[in-house]
Amino acid sequence: MAKITALIHTRNDEQRIGRAIESLRACDEVLVIDHGSTDRTAKVAGHHGATVKQGVPGVNPGVYAIDARHDWIFCLLPTEAVSEALEASLFEWKDRQDEESHPAGRDKHAATASAFSVSVRQETAAGWKDLPPETRLVNRKEVNGHLPANDPASELLIGDLLRFANP
Repeated sequence: MAKITALIHTRNDEQRIGRAIESLRACDEVLVIDHGSTDRTAKVAGHHGATVKQGVPGVNPGVYAIDARHDWIFCLLPTEAVSEALEASLFEWKDRQDEESHPAGRDKHAATASAFSVSVRQETAAGWKDLPPETRLVNRKEVNGHLPANDPASELLIGDLLRFANP
């Protein structure tokens, strides 16, 4: 089965980071890069099972993909959480990747995508607002020091990434 490392960059996100990490059950590793928090962000992230590393000023956020144990990187903001539908979609994606790497009667030359997008729903004072899909799941071999740019051609995974306005 394919494995995913979630990558979250934080700074003073003590009140939000727990929800973000708890929603990442489909990920096999959670890597939090803390950029000089003065609150308990790193401690809370560690308590929720994340590996916490200190960010280095001036280093591009995508460079930290090198610290991931797995080739697939799921990028998340600390203000976001994976919906149950997206969680199920990620588990299905992992199973599908496993099947494609061990084809039984399938075309062994079928192309495998290196980036996937997710729908984003943002909390506002007036309710939830649908935003355009964003590329969030990428193969780290394609990252090259930069987090994924939005790729309109990337496959859309079912489910939503929920972006919260308040902790």
